[in-house]
Amino acid sequence: MENTRKRALVTGITGQDGSYLAELLLSKGYIVYGLVRRSSSFNTGRIDHIYQDPHDEDYRLRLIYGDMTDSNSLESALHQAKPDEIYNLAAQSHVKVSFEIPEYTGETDALGVIVLLEAIRRVCPQARFYQASTSEMFGGREEGALSERSPFEPRSPYAAAKVYAHHVTVNYREAYGLHASCGILFNHESPRRGETFVTRKITRAVARIKRGMQEKLYLGNLDAKRDWGHAREYVEGMWMMLQQDSPDDYVLATGQTQTVRDFCEKSFAAVDLDWEKYVEIDPRYFRPTEVDYLLGNPSKAKAKLGWSAATDLAGLVTLMVQADLDEVDGKPLPKQEGYPWPPLVP
Repeated sequence: MENTRKRALVTGITGQDGSYLAELLLSKGYIVYGLVRRSSSFNTGRIDHIYQDPHDEDYRLRLIYGDMTDSNSLESALHQAKPDEIYNLAAQSHVKVSFEIPEYTGETDALGVIVLLEAIRRVCPQARFYQASTSEMFGGREEGALSERSPFEPRSPYAAAKVYAHHVTVNYREAYGLHASCGILFNHESPRRGETFVTRKITRAVARIKRGMQEKLYLGNLDAKRDWGHAREYVEGMWMMLQQDSPDDYVLATGQTQTVRDFCEKSFAAVDLDWEKYVEIDPRYFRPTEVDYLLGNPSKAKAKLGWSAATDLAGLVTLMVQADLDEVDGKPLPKQEGYPWPPLVP
């Protein structure tokens, strides 16, 4: 049976997107290998609910130690996984932090991708490859909906590293014939979002303030506009890209943009609180160069993949606030929002 299953290697499997993608692939019968960095502490909380006993005869989630900057470990992982599909979700993905550790961000998010692409070219050039690009590459200077043809104007070390990774993925597709696709994903959130990202920072603070455990929430630029969707839906788009006969690049977005202030207002309103009584501006949270406006045009993904976002901002906020209230109240979390997944296609 194992020899007939499709195999996938997912870097960054312990992150928000990686955990949702692992669920999706397992629900489709894949054997999933996840690349994780060696650490003295466990960082597998997002995938603990799908981790399987290695002695189980249906053991299909397997973790491999590796590092995006170590070509030997990446080649070893490819030899072990023998993947049909490779999803590169590993990154230092916090924009503000990238200003503080720009060299590490560049090594992981930019050079790490070419290390992986070279390993793929040598070990398994027939495998299909997905590169996680980002709307931050656009820079936010251009008004209107941004598409695959819009110019990149990165305004952070993170965005600049991702532009390099995006272009080098396209180059390897054209130079070596790799089935390599880039997903230019606009902001996608969930109850699994890291607590230092602004959306989760807000919903977590809302829950704590509601329960009397916190008094104030300190934020930076409230006027920044973002196109927010649910991460669970966006990983479906990743998978759909690698099912196409030909590789290509796609924007995934909701096609709607709202401010951080809007997100704040909706989050506090979900627990009947007035956000203005609790939110204060802290200049430390402003970036050296700000991205003021991001709005995606997902028409290509809808036309070619049949993908579209289903969760609007109000629905997303409700899910995140409720999950953080449950966590504060000590309630057991559900098996992560409905795992196993229903089939995506007939």
